[in-house]
Amino acid sequence: MSVVVVIPARYDATRFPGKPLANKTGKYLIQHVYERAQQARTVDHVIVATDDKRIASAVASFGGRYAMTRKDHPSGTDRVAEVAREVEAELFVNVQGDEPEIEPSSIDTLVNLMKKGGESMGTLACRFDDVARLGMDADPDDPNCVKVVVGGDRAIYFSRSRIPHPRNPENVPTYLHLGIYAYRREFLLTLSSLPPTPLEKAEGLEQLRVLENGFPIAVGIVKTAAVGIDTPADYEAFVARHQTQSEHIEARHD
Repeated sequence: MSVVVVIPARYDATRFPGKPLANKTGKYLIQHVYERAQQARTVDHVIVATDDKRIASAVASFGGRYAMTRKDHPSGTDRVAEVAREVEAELFVNVQGDEPEIEPSSIDTLVNLMKKGGESMGTLACRFDDVARLGMDADPDDPNCVKVVVGGDRAIYFSRSRIPHPRNPENVPTYLHLGIYAYRREFLLTLSSLPPTPLEKAEGLEQLRVLENGFPIAVGIVKTAAVGIDTPADYEAFVARHQTQSEHIEARHD
């Protein structure tokens, strides 16, 4: 199965304009994401999908591959679909452009899930218990942390509210949805042509469009979750972590 990772990247993020080009680590933020995706064993190609020439120039500067896309896409999925119309591959993986610490093994887990099953779309989730174990700040009651209810290996529902309701919390774990998606090519092109649905608009979650149209979403469970960079403060925390990690590597080589 041919697999292409597409990383949507736009310049005009509301909370952090120019985010993909932040480079206090000595590398662009988008370069960190690109290189992590390249480390996935199941991936054939990595492409940055952008509507900004500054980002395209940055990607070219480190030898990366990019595709120029329209500026009016309402979501990253639509940007990935534009790339899929021009690139031949069986599977497209949408990796968020602001997750420089994404585990390559998580990408492999998702690709292997899609190879094994017959669903047209897949994603990943992580138990909130495991997120806490990693020392990450993720609250099931935070609407910015999207939850998913999983039945078997498929998504039942996604929500910004805590689901399921913890009346008997010891019975069912609460899962944090991770913003990585895999699509079979024909389904991705179909999905991008479907209009927004009521639940999608109510929750502000585009994956609900898939469920509302009757399509299943496979869900793989992983033990780690990447930290997304939404604000300048998030980025400064990443820079600090990166510096500490680099110092540890240097110390081991001394």
